[in-house]
Amino acid sequence: MTEQFDPRQFPFLLDDEAATWVETVLKSLSLEQKLAQLINVLIRTDDPEELAQLQRLGLGSMARKVSGDEDFERKIRDDFHAQAPVPLLITADLEGSRMSQPGGVVLPNPLGIAAVDNVTATERATEILAMDGLANGINWTFTPLLDINKEFRSAIVGTRSFGSDLERIRRHMMAQIRTFQSHGVAATAKHWPGEGYDDRDQHLVTTINPLSVEDWEATFGSLYRDAIKSGVLSVMPGHIAFPAWVRKLGFEADAFTPATINRHLTQALLRDHLGFNGVIVSDATAMAGLNAFAKRKDFLPNIISAGCDIILFSNDPQQDLRWLQEAIEDGLLSLERVDEAVSRILSLKARVGLHNGIPALPVRDRAADEAFAKELHQRVPTLVKDTQQLLPISPETHRRVLIISGGIVDPFQTDPIPFELPEMMQEKGFEVSVYRAGEKVDPSAYDLLLYLFGEETLLTRNHIFIDWLKLMGGFRFSMQRFWHEVPTAMISFGYPYHLYDAPRVPTYINTYSTTEQMQSAVLNAMLGETPWHGTSPVDPFCGLEDARL
Repeated sequence: MTEQFDPRQFPFLLDDEAATWVETVLKSLSLEQKLAQLINVLIRTDDPEELAQLQRLGLGSMARKVSGDEDFERKIRDDFHAQAPVPLLITADLEGSRMSQPGGVVLPNPLGIAAVDNVTATERATEILAMDGLANGINWTFTPLLDINKEFRSAIVGTRSFGSDLERIRRHMMAQIRTFQSHGVAATAKHWPGEGYDDRDQHLVTTINPLSVEDWEATFGSLYRDAIKSGVLSVMPGHIAFPAWVRKLGFEADAFTPATINRHLTQALLRDHLGFNGVIVSDATAMAGLNAFAKRKDFLPNIISAGCDIILFSNDPQQDLRWLQEAIEDGLLSLERVDEAVSRILSLKARVGLHNGIPALPVRDRAADEAFAKELHQRVPTLVKDTQQLLPISPETHRRVLIISGGIVDPFQTDPIPFELPEMMQEKGFEVSVYRAGEKVDPSAYDLLLYLFGEETLLTRNHIFIDWLKLMGGFRFSMQRFWHEVPTAMISFGYPYHLYDAPRVPTYINTYSTTEQMQSAVLNAMLGETPWHGTSPVDPFCGLEDARL
């Protein structure tokens, strides 16, 4: 064990038996086995030969794109555990909405949870997320986000965050950390040193935290200090630069180096200044925010030497392990740093109970979980404005409905996903027509017009906006606005800032999530069957005075 690290200390607080296990296992591992502990592999394949090859590497942790076949997935996990010198940490982003676990209970995403703004509800939702994760073998989640949604154009923070209000973020992040870890799932505070003041996406570019050190201390510093004091077991640096802190230390050349490979941010700021003693896991290493900065062979050992303990995701783990071995041989990565990282990884494994084998699945009341999720969805939809006093609607007063929509955008699918809302409305007695791009609209033929937008802030979107030209199907059509001739509402199932591109739309609703459950919830509210409970966790008016009119 290194002198700097003791698994008996905070946040692991292992008893003597568990701490001795960590020390004993560390001594028993070969160098190759130690290096394998440093890599987390995202496993997509179902091919038996490919799986067997990966299992023979003795990986320390993995993420799995789950097939949905519970028995098949359990067999894969069991084989990984059996062939590794130590049971694996299995990771996921337990966030809800379209990040829900296959076969799990669908819950609102973080921004939807923040719109409800009830800590007890957040704890209950997090408990369900934990149970769904454990059912798929997950013992480590890369949540919650501590990002502050200050730059409304950000297409990555938005619906994955708890909003822009510091105290609302604090309430819900603390509830999630507490609840995840009380159920045996390690939590992760991310994205260090703080995202939300840059409107770009780390998947595409290295982003910048532009705050002064003083402003950072009052915002992100405050949130991370509380997360660390609460005992959060891991922190994830993003591919984010924080020039003010690095310049304060006098290292101008490193001012724009991302935190993932910047020891001034991981070691000096996170470990030394804030006192974090848990596991530091890099963000995904395939992201352009890192690989635009350096070649993989060069940055890979730097991730560990700069202070991260785990390298997140590897498309070719055998090659990555060879590069780490070469870095040790060349003196670019020390054995002492490797031992320190592995010590923390083993301590995290002991903290979630892996030193005693794979924990049994928890007993749960699935019907109660589903009932809670349904009730929680009803509390999310947020009526931002209704200047025309349109709501509630009914088939008697608004029978003929025109829906204009580009569908639900999912970065993992080529084509948009159709909304379920038109069919839901038809079942309620409405006559629904769906606009086809480029067709002429006769406003007198309709009693209600609905714009539906479905874009949660999930990965590689760069910017999200209303593309009127694409939506309407041509230059002439893009300039038409019908709300002076037919009652109109705009509903955003995701990105909450569409008033920036349509400030004078008379009725505007945010629901934050694109799921079928959320579509049903907002329809119930529009019909007056349930009240509008949600409160905006961000400024949906984007600072525009006319958007309130």
